[in-house]
Amino acid sequence: MRPSIRSATPLAAVLSFAACAPRPQPPADSPAVTMSASSADRAPSGAWRPLFDGRSLAGWRGFRQTAPPDGWVVRDGLLARVASGGDLMTVEQFGDFELELEWRVQPGGNSGIIYRISGEGENTYESGLEMQVLDDAAHRDGKDPLTSAGALYGLYPAPRGVVKPAGEWNTARVVARGMHVEHWLNGQKVVDAEMWSPEFRERHARSKFTQWPAYAKATRGHIALQDHGDLVEYRNVRIRER
Repeated sequence: MRPSIRSATPLAAVLSFAACAPRPQPPADSPAVTMSASSADRAPSGAWRPLFDGRSLAGWRGFRQTAPPDGWVVRDGLLARVASGGDLMTVEQFGDFELELEWRVQPGGNSGIIYRISGEGENTYESGLEMQVLDDAAHRDGKDPLTSAGALYGLYPAPRGVVKPAGEWNTARVVARGMHVEHWLNGQKVVDAEMWSPEFRERHARSKFTQWPAYAKATRGHIALQDHGDLVEYRNVRIRER
């Protein structure tokens, strides 16, 4: 996850892929994040509901935009980033939740699942936390466990050998309850973190995220799929709130 965006690989080059103790409290300066207007339509607590209907981009928009960004399309029942346009973000905001989805990337591909986005800053990752989506074998970020697939980007590493090769589907799960977050990849827990615990503060202090004051301050926010310049596809995107 970096501000720079690489150009997308031509679709023809990836045609085969396309077919296939007490918990710590948040800092005192945590911004207030209000409930979205659509909250009244949400499913009962504990019930799964889709965030992607397989037919349209309903319920999604761009960061600081009112409509979905160009470059994100629905094809063959999949949610795909096929051209530049920016991150795709939920209209709704979520606090305590479990998010499940499947993703696959082109060879060397990079994307991310960014959550609890407050809307502050110039980019989604300036406030939200990111679960890395990556082809570890071919992308340079795959050489570092802190930026490998499944990692809490730049802060908590993911173990090796859990992600599947480019072009294959991976199952991801993000659990956020209060200050506790977990990342699961292909059925294995790869990250377990307590926000603003002494360990988290130490890791944060060594990271680039210190330059963004809103980072990881919100306990409720939007969820986004990152446009990092590569072809990536998502399916079976669903959520349940707690």
